[in-house]
Amino acid sequence: MDIFGKSVSVSLQCLHLLLLLPPALPMAAYAQSAPAPAPATMSTPAATPTLPAKAGAPNIVIYGDSLSAAYGLPQGAGWPTLLQERLKQKKFNYNVVNVSISGETSAGGAARIALTVRETRPAVLVLALGANDGLRGLPVAQLRDNLAAIIKAAKAVKCQVIVVGMRMPPNYGQRYTEQFQSSFTDLAKAQRLALVPFLLEGVAQRPELFQQDQLHPTEAAQPLILENVWKALNPLLKK
Repeated sequence: MDIFGKSVSVSLQCLHLLLLLPPALPMAAYAQSAPAPAPATMSTPAATPTLPAKAGAPNIVIYGDSLSAAYGLPQGAGWPTLLQERLKQKKFNYNVVNVSISGETSAGGAARIALTVRETRPAVLVLALGANDGLRGLPVAQLRDNLAAIIKAAKAVKCQVIVVGMRMPPNYGQRYTEQFQSSFTDLAKAQRLALVPFLLEGVAQRPELFQQDQLHPTEAAQPLILENVWKALNPLLKK
């Protein structure tokens, strides 16, 4: 279901819901960016959850932005932490390593992927980047190239990749929004990767599932986000 095609008012609301904070990264990462939206009125960066590691267990690496970095939530309340709990409940022997950064773009992700896979040696990489590229109106071809570079680096260490899709509201123009959305599905199909069609499916339609800033999902939204990811992740896991 395409939630962004209902009305202009809904699309503008969804734009606010998807807006992410600028990251604590060198500005060179945005050298080719269009002017960024005004930053949200939050003064502290998102904290990356510290999840307990099990010696010898393979790693599931979450590679995203503030939607995956649990921005504004209590420690341990984000969907990556819920994922670790579910893995334990279902007796899957994996570590969840969340290296998401608030405001990250695909360019920033491509720049740090070599170091990330070298340090974390992921068995599975959940690739959840691209929303900030869309909000800045960056060329879809650039997004695809960056995501493809991330996927290539992950495959080089024999890692399975899950592509997590995002959507833009229609006020970005029909051609851009369609190309943006299809970039995720096309990459997943071309490289035979698992796909989460839309990270915020079941969330973006419900304003009550967002924090007071109207930007970031609440604690109550995290189980819904987890379910979206779990559908693609579960078939890749081994006991």
